[in-house]
Amino acid sequence: MTISNIKPTEGEMEILQVLWQKSHATVREVHETLNKKDSGYTTTLKLMQIMHEKGMVERDTNQKTHIYKAIVNQDKTEKQLVNKMIDNVFNGSAARLVMQALGNHSASADEIDEIKKYLDSLK
Repeated sequence: MTISNIKPTEGEMEILQVLWQKSHATVREVHETLNKKDSGYTTTLKLMQIMHEKGMVERDTNQKTHIYKAIVNQDKTEKQLVNKMIDNVFNGSAARLVMQALGNHSASADEIDEIKKYLDSLK
């Protein structure tokens, strides 16, 4: 599986978010950051091992505690997932996705200004 074809599960995305934010982390650090009450440390460990096998993360085994780092690019992964959602959920309509997102989640004034600037740049 090439990196461009990787389709992270919800759990894998949560781990990737932590690794993108921290740049690298141990399983314990990821588990504590996620603060998973419904899953144990070994579940996080197994998921990260699977992600390593899939080529989503790299693992530095030079120390006693293994350090993980995301290999997949955050921007590319987000774009791939959004495009998939637009195609599968919104029948190819990016406008419907945006309207749904803005209708369900209140955006701050700064976010609205940023969206307006982006839309103006598309004209």
